[in-house]
Amino acid sequence: MIALIVWGVWAIYNASSFREGMNLSTIWRSQVQWGVLGLAVFGVASLIDYKWVRWGGWILYFGGILGLIAVKIWGIEEKGAKSKILIAGVPVQPSQLAIVATIVSLAVVLGDLHRIAPVFRHHWLRLGVSGVLAGIPMAMVLKEPDLGSAAVYGPVVIAMLLVGSIPFRYLITLFLGVMCILPVAYFFGLKPYQKKRVEVFVNMLANKKVDTLGEAYMADKVKIAVGSAGFEGKGPLSVKVDGRSVHRTFYTPTEAINDFIYSVIVEEFGFRGGLLQIVVMALLLLQCIFVSFYARDNLGRLIVVGIVGMLFAHSMQNMGMNILMMPITGLPLPFTSYGGTFLIVCMFLMGMVQSVWIHRNISPIKKTSRRDDEGEQDEF
Repeated sequence: MIALIVWGVWAIYNASSFREGMNLSTIWRSQVQWGVLGLAVFGVASLIDYKWVRWGGWILYFGGILGLIAVKIWGIEEKGAKSKILIAGVPVQPSQLAIVATIVSLAVVLGDLHRIAPVFRHHWLRLGVSGVLAGIPMAMVLKEPDLGSAAVYGPVVIAMLLVGSIPFRYLITLFLGVMCILPVAYFFGLKPYQKKRVEVFVNMLANKKVDTLGEAYMADKVKIAVGSAGFEGKGPLSVKVDGRSVHRTFYTPTEAINDFIYSVIVEEFGFRGGLLQIVVMALLLLQCIFVSFYARDNLGRLIVVGIVGMLFAHSMQNMGMNILMMPITGLPLPFTSYGGTFLIVCMFLMGMVQSVWIHRNISPIKKTSRRDDEGEQDEF
């Protein structure tokens, strides 16, 4: 995690140090400050037993919903969307806090609720409650509109359902139902500019002509930046290139250090730099999965799996859109992209993963096994 943060600060410095406007030449220092604050948040979250989510998860969930309501009322409008609010002069994105609240609430519903109230032993009832809990914030985020952040809910919910003691036949039925709804959601739920992004992605994959001065502008520049990098890249700050690199010429200042930071990394460090980013992130996620295997209960396992789903969705979407394997949507790259709120959220989540690991053997209870009405194996 620390290696990714340091790597991200270096990438932000390369993407912004030559810019003078908006204090971008020193914005990497802000990322360092957020990282230091995030380490404190990580430490506190890791030392507190994650069992607090059994009662605090609901408070966190309703706080996330209130944050999404607040952004609709007092949100800052950027590019036709309201996704941030100012708190003490600092822009905060409630959608990132809402996904954390959703992970925690789903972990409680799928991991513990059927033990507290036997009526929730019915699988469809737990599926319904989980769908409502995830669907409300997802719909509110999609309404902002923020398609990228809303799409993260899908992998998170799928990952948690897979380990949430839901029989596979129920998940197959749910999957087929969602597949039937997707075409309707695409044609009647997405806004015109969101459909354009998907159409540009499909047309570029099919090698069809697109408007590189219009809706395909950023996709074309990403293609040039990544495609011209080669194996070694153009060097830090693109010192090996006569003239200026693509990200210096075409990227808007804030996008170069946020949504398109991966294409900056690939342009400057080449294939090996892009592969290094993928490998380090994959190792971090594999470590998290390792922690989930040693969780002392299903609640801890579900928390870790939900966090893995979120980080994987962000990484896959960000790096995928930067190499034009996925439609371009605004999603930051965990621990690497610039952004105070998102970095703090990611480090808080990693603190919870660390808490599951630290407290895996605390307060051991004599273990016996029995099969409940669902045929599951429970531990007491």
